[in-house]
Amino acid sequence: MIRKIVSVNIGHARSVLWNAKEVTTGIFKEPVAGQVRVRSLGLDGDIQADLTVHGGPSKAVYAYPSEHYEYWKTKLQNARLSWGYFGENLTIQNLLENSVRVGDQFRIGSAEVVVTQPRFPCYKLGIRFGDMDMVKRFQASGRSGFYMAVVREGEVREGDAIELISQNKSNPTIAKVFMARAHE
Repeated sequence: MIRKIVSVNIGHARSVLWNAKEVTTGIFKEPVAGQVRVRSLGLDGDIQADLTVHGGPSKAVYAYPSEHYEYWKTKLQNARLSWGYFGENLTIQNLLENSVRVGDQFRIGSAEVVVTQPRFPCYKLGIRFGDMDMVKRFQASGRSGFYMAVVREGEVREGDAIELISQNKSNPTIAKVFMARAHE
């Protein structure tokens, strides 16, 4: 089973109306071609609008499994979901929350990353989908994806392999952390 990047996605800051006020968001990510530099605070060209809850060293890169798109296409009938639609920087294949552990270290392209935590979305996911119930649906699904910190900066591109460098089997999986926090 080959783990790889299906798509590299970046987004620019965009102002949108929400509850009659203007908010800025970077959730509208789109696939890009070619190599993209991964730095300690994120991907070159990508914007994280609210750094109090997004981005920073422990949430520099957000990865979301491509396998989840089929689930969402079934649940969200007639949805046209392109890679990056969930706000992820990396759409990945064969790396799911129940097999990834907090602290797992991976080589992706020439970058090295370490898994830090699952994603708990804010209201901006609802803005992206035009449905404020989407945040609850996302959380109930258990399909969180996960954040990574950058251990070594480097380049990534679509098709790059994702290689496990180290894993501590005593650490919890992303799925277990997500479910524990979701039920708090």
